Amino acid sequence: MTAEWLRERLRGWGNRPAVIWRDEETTYAEFLTATDAWHRELDAAAVGAGQVVALEGDYSPRACALLLALIERAAVVVPLSGVTAAERAEFLDVAEVQAVVPPAHGGPQRIERRAVSVAHLLTRALIERGEPGLVLFSSGATGKNKAALHGFARLLEKFQRPRPALRTLSFLLLDHIGGINTLLHTLANGGAVVTVVARDPDTVCAAIALHRVQLLPTSPTFLNLLLVSEAYQRHDLSSLELVTYGTEVMPESTLRRVREVLPDVRLQQTYGLSELGILRSKSKESGSLWVKVGGEGFETKIVDGVLWIRARSAMLGYLNAPSPFDDEGWFNTQDMVEVDGDYIRILGRATDIINVGGQKVYPAEVESVLQQLPNIRDVAVLGEKNAFTGQIVVARVNLHAPEPLATLRRRIRDYSRGKLAPYKIPVRIEIVDRPQFNARFKKMRRAAGGV
Repeated sequence: MTAEWLRERLRGWGNRPAVIWRDEETTYAEFLTATDAWHRELDAAAVGAGQVVALEGDYSPRACALLLALIERAAVVVPLSGVTAAERAEFLDVAEVQAVVPPAHGGPQRIERRAVSVAHLLTRALIERGEPGLVLFSSGATGKNKAALHGFARLLEKFQRPRPALRTLSFLLLDHIGGINTLLHTLANGGAVVTVVARDPDTVCAAIALHRVQLLPTSPTFLNLLLVSEAYQRHDLSSLELVTYGTEVMPESTLRRVREVLPDVRLQQTYGLSELGILRSKSKESGSLWVKVGGEGFETKIVDGVLWIRARSAMLGYLNAPSPFDDEGWFNTQDMVEVDGDYIRILGRATDIINVGGQKVYPAEVESVLQQLPNIRDVAVLGEKNAFTGQIVVARVNLHAPEPLATLRRRIRDYSRGKLAPYKIPVRIEIVDRPQFNARFKKMRRAAGGV
């Protein structure tokens, strides 16, 4: 059994709280009882080894117990959280899902069976080896959803080494590599997963206060929302020891402000990709954007300013796209970086870089400056085609209070002089009301419309 060591370790945690859901604790003993109950339900429904199973849900004790049961019986798991009807249909087809299980809380369990045979060679090879798998969907640079197939055995290896047991808030969902990492890391070390019904700053801060959360894994976008909302002033966050942030570039001004409002909390940058898993990371210091990434099972190199990674825990491949690995197993992350000894500073995705007359503009650098202006709640910077310079810099801005566009444009340009090179100062300003981040609290940069 692939996860035999994990079950033995969970059994040793006994009556410690494993999952806190809707403010109620489920102990490790109860969690394993729920896992065994799932085995009986899955047996009754003839959902066994080698089947591709979609898990529809997010971080309830039953959902987490179902995940463990599916791993133990060597199924291929496809976690789906909050997807649209169109995405659901697409994901089920691409992954060749044979059974869909929504782990409802209480009542009879409904398992949807699909008359599908597994045809993809990568999935068939995994099944023939008798190993559990994991399929994660992520959007590529073109916006197309890519299905990454992992062997779960290799993903689990990194959790065998004991780490500190912390009460950890489940911010990223189960359909995200960071969410899977949070759950398995916490359970493997006897910590407690604290769930939330919503991921707005007040709900998150209230959960931290009530359940004495020690670790908050999140994104720079959420931390900016936390600063704007000032929710940190309305709740007791004294239990918080560590905030980890990843999934996108951290604006320097945001990091500085978080450091100011949470001076006793250690801040650590993380790095991971759906295709590779989550790397070990070490920030140069709490308020630094320089980070060392790698660790056992990972190799890194820099080619023409771009980070490449070779990982033992890398996916087996995409189910709906060509392999992104070179002949030696290296993966081009598309992340542009600066290097200082063993540390790197992530500047941004190559696909996000704006080219103004041959000069590179990194959106996070411009966003970091503009976010310091009064009345700006959020900002996304992106490029727009231009006949003379190739591209121009566009700033899409959310405001706290209404403001004439001409006034905002003048304030931005006046403030940016001396802080940004002239070619980095936004040429076009757009005021928007819609959120500029997705369900994973990652900044969205789309082609600009403009005002």
